[in-house]
Amino acid sequence: MAELNGHHGGGQTRGPLFYIGAAGLVLAMAVETVAVLGRHAGIPLLGALEIIQACILLMASAAMLSATMNNGHATVTLLTTRVSERARQYLRAFANLLSALFFVGLSAGALWLAVESWNDYEQSELLHIPFRPLRIVSLVAAGAIAAVFLRDMWRSLRGRP
Repeated sequence: MAELNGHHGGGQTRGPLFYIGAAGLVLAMAVETVAVLGRHAGIPLLGALEIIQACILLMASAAMLSATMNNGHATVTLLTTRVSERARQYLRAFANLLSALFFVGLSAGALWLAVESWNDYEQSELLHIPFRPLRIVSLVAAGAIAAVFLRDMWRSLRGRP
């Protein structure tokens, strides 16, 4: 049995993460529309894939952080519905700890890559989009997600929802 925890529809607030993700989606759709129309008109949009990849990074980062902050990840309740409330809190805390450790690992990897390539001035091939800001976005997003999972772990241990 899987359910989606969190807010549905109108109950969710539209903060900055929503607008960052929405802007990335609108930009990706616009670029792809222009690229498809350009291909059919014989005027290709060079570098469209590079722009879309950067947009996907923004969308995915905003969506993952927003889902984590709103407790909107899918959960399996087959076991947790059959144990006591206290055991459920410990299981929730353990799941949050494992999730936090995963995103701490992603943060460490992103930081390592950023440090190793900081002075290499990496950029995309056609449009020369610099990778530094994109690496920083992924590092900050993974770190923020880890922090939210740690906060939720602490809340579970203290008996708060």
